[in-house]
Amino acid sequence: MEKTLKAIAINGSPRHGGNTEMLLRKVLEPLAAAGWATDLLQVGGKPIRGCRACYHCFKTKNSRCSQGDAVFDECLEKMVAADAIILGSPTYFSDVSAEMKALIDRAGFVAIANGRLFRRKIGAAVVAVRRGGGTHAFDTMNHLFLISGAIIPGSIYWNLGFGLDKGAVNQDEEAMRNMIDLGQSIAWLGQAIRQNNDAGAPAVPAIS
Repeated sequence: MEKTLKAIAINGSPRHGGNTEMLLRKVLEPLAAAGWATDLLQVGGKPIRGCRACYHCFKTKNSRCSQGDAVFDECLEKMVAADAIILGSPTYFSDVSAEMKALIDRAGFVAIANGRLFRRKIGAAVVAVRRGGGTHAFDTMNHLFLISGAIIPGSIYWNLGFGLDKGAVNQDEEAMRNMIDLGQSIAWLGQAIRQNNDAGAPAVPAIS
């Protein structure tokens, strides 16, 4: 039986139902239509601490963080199980939210400590922005994927949606088209990777 492909979207905005969440849901629409199992997790506004640089994850190598908080543990577990990871954040002083940064730092460290758990997964980032600074936040999330050996698909423009008030991104027609295209590209790439693996392509070498 063919395994169902999985996509996890993680919302770094503390504003439930806000512009970041709307962008993420729009990306997930084509994936769900293509038969993917999709999930949207809320991390913004929840208690999640930053990395303490204890290096315990390098000692235990159990794919867990020693801090052991439930918010992070759930996110990491679903990120590892997913075929595609989509991170979303509002723009705070030209960067991501504090909760998203904490997730990036800790998840990235645990993944690297355990043989690069995000390697060859599909990674994408989307940003809600009022006016400026969005590309910096976009880069911050993409840097996690780049250093992890993930595959980042392009779209028709940068993955930004413009608006301040809740729901304003829905009036950004270009952004909505871009999110749909991004979801379609992720679905296409996931299927291409599956077909490549089914064809008996050489295994990805292990990273020590």
